[in-house]
Amino acid sequence: MRRSKCAGAQMSSVVAPAEEPNATCPRTVEVTLVKEQNGVQLTNATLAAPPQSPAEPPDRETWSKKIDFLLSVIGFAVDLANVWRFPYLCYKNGGGAFLVPYLLFMVIAGMPLFYMELALGQFNREGAAGVWKICPVLKGVGFTVILISLYVGFFYNVIIAWALHYFFSSFTMELPWTHCNNSWNSAACTEARSGRNASSSATPAAEYFERSVLHVHESRGIDDLGPPRWQLTACLLLVIVLLYFSLWKGVKTSGKVVWITATMPYVVLFALLLRGITLPGAIDGIRAYLSVDFRRLCEASVWIDAATQICFSLGVGFGVLIAFSSYNKFTNNCYRDAIITTSVNSLTSFSSGFVVFSFLGYMAQKHSVPIGDVAKDGPGLIFIIYPEALATLPLSSAWAVVFFIMLLTLGIDSAMGGMESVITGLIDEFQLLHRHRELFTLGIVLATFLLSLFCVTNGGIYVFTLLDHFAAGTSILFGVLIEAIGVAWFYGVRQFSEDIKQMTGRRPSLYWRVCWKFVSPCFLLFVVVVSIVTFRPPHYGDYVFPAWANALGWVIAASSMSMVPIYAAYKFCSLPGSLREKAAHAITPEKERELVDSGEVRQFTLRHWLMV
Repeated sequence: MRRSKCAGAQMSSVVAPAEEPNATCPRTVEVTLVKEQNGVQLTNATLAAPPQSPAEPPDRETWSKKIDFLLSVIGFAVDLANVWRFPYLCYKNGGGAFLVPYLLFMVIAGMPLFYMELALGQFNREGAAGVWKICPVLKGVGFTVILISLYVGFFYNVIIAWALHYFFSSFTMELPWTHCNNSWNSAACTEARSGRNASSSATPAAEYFERSVLHVHESRGIDDLGPPRWQLTACLLLVIVLLYFSLWKGVKTSGKVVWITATMPYVVLFALLLRGITLPGAIDGIRAYLSVDFRRLCEASVWIDAATQICFSLGVGFGVLIAFSSYNKFTNNCYRDAIITTSVNSLTSFSSGFVVFSFLGYMAQKHSVPIGDVAKDGPGLIFIIYPEALATLPLSSAWAVVFFIMLLTLGIDSAMGGMESVITGLIDEFQLLHRHRELFTLGIVLATFLLSLFCVTNGGIYVFTLLDHFAAGTSILFGVLIEAIGVAWFYGVRQFSEDIKQMTGRRPSLYWRVCWKFVSPCFLLFVVVVSIVTFRPPHYGDYVFPAWANALGWVIAASSMSMVPIYAAYKFCSLPGSLREKAAHAITPEKERELVDSGEVRQFTLRHWLMV
């Protein structure tokens, strides 16, 4: 009896596509339910649309291809510091032993923070400021990282301009930094490098950089800048033009540019490695690079260098990863992207050491000096030591052209990432700018160009050094610390993990949740404190900056960090209600506003703070 009764009430469904007035809109289907009972058919038609992600704007552009995103992230993270910073730190801090703290910090802090920023941007589909709808009171963190990225652009583009100047200068039969018989050389120039008179003499390559390119000898210090040098100004303008046309249409154009800028450095590094290992003394240089001295691990400075290198080499805290991932498809596997890109970054840093130290070993043997006399980091490595080594090779001009192409491509995609962080962060926050992206991008790059002119004057290297020292030092570490606390504690690791599950289908494992909740914030707090305790005033060679310049540097650093308390105070003052109601609305995600109105604030419960 039960079986026949059920059979008499069978239900079937017919699904037919509805009209699509706009192909770009989500598909809408008409669902018709046909129910037959006692020989009579009853119909019920409804319209249903597939669910969208809760935070996905319908008109948000996305990367044309997944590889565009990966190359953009890799291109940003792998920059000039991978060539001039990591190999020197490895050599200075015990060779292969340095890899122990470096890899440890990479696993417990670098990867989790990288993963966190990719997931944060992808789920919320907005830039560095807009994502803080998860905790409105901390929106100032977004403006902090945007301001830092803008500051970095003021001097980072100058490095690319230097590389462009060297690139054009390499198209000669004899490289201009080979001998001391040029108009810019001084009486102290000598082509023989010796440990005994190194302090009183200068190589042709060093004088070319400082006297021909920078003209630093024509300035007495930061209070005597002089006019911009027209050669560097022209190179800087060309860099700005390249950046504008790479960014003006958004990820649709920048995603194509990185196919060249992100891949070319690997081709050049491989070619330089093949050439470098064939040079006399190359094995000695590589042996010095990899020599293991585990006793150095007992020194705090080794661990401090590893911690700071992790923070800066991956590029977390600049808002770039958030901006790039915000253009991903909602269901993209950001976990896999984080593992791939952080691994590529570390392998690139380590591999570039073989290239660098093969040439440093060659230079040390050629001049019969210890490797320590030629090993250095910073711009001096890529604009003095390396050009000097290339000048001694057969087909030196060709090798110089190839090398500076690598520097240009390394710099351009990193500069593109910084600019995209600023542009995306602000146009997502202010819709008026979003409607005029091309004009706003033009305004940003022009402002960057005008302020960068201070760095291409006779005393521009002093401005460059000051910005490099203060613009993204303690301030960027502070920004990442507040960001980690905001996501893991105020928004909550549990809710953040549910967001990731909604995107990827899998909840992050306990390891990632513990790192986000405890390990990464403690790591960042340690690095921030160490950066303050071990602070040393900037200097360039023997030049010591005056007190007012150091004060200006701290004003620059504080101007970005102050965005956090300033915006928090503004938010509290602008919210209505009692102090408790203000706090509830300030720390509760915007999507949970209805729960706040009904008195259900999960941040006011002990369970929220204890959950992992």
